Amino acid sequence: MASTGKGYVWLTASHFVDHAELVKLAKSFEGHSYDLESTLKKFVAETGEEAISDGFGVLTESEEVTSAYIEYSRDVASAMKSIYGHLDAIGAGLRQVTTNTDTNDQGVGALFGEHGASDEW
Repeated sequence: MASTGKGYVWLTASHFVDHAELVKLAKSFEGHSYDLESTLKKFVAETGEEAISDGFGVLTESEEVTSAYIEYSRDVASAMKSIYGHLDAIGAGLRQVTTNTDTNDQGVGALFGEHGASDEW
C-alpha cells in the first residue's frame, strides 16, 4: 500500500481509495439519513394516534379500523427510524474508514521520510 500524494492510497496496481470520494459518499448517506429523519417527524405528526382518531371520528364501528391504522403508523415509523439509523451508521463508518486510511497514509509517508509517498506506482 502506498500513497500517491494526491489523496489516493493504492491498494494494488489497479485499486485505490480516493479520500475525497469517500467523504462525499459519507456525506450522501448522512444527508439521506437526515432527510428521512425529517420526513419521519412530519409523518409522525400527521399520522399519530390523535390525528388518526380525529380522522375516523367517534363511530364505535371504526374503533377496530382506527386501531389497525394506528398500529400500521407505528410500524412504519419504527421501520423508517431503523432505516435512517442504518444510513447514518454507514455514513459514520465511511468517515471513520477515510480517517483511518488518511492516518495510515500519513504514517507510511513518514516512514519513508516524505509528506506522502512517491507517484512511482
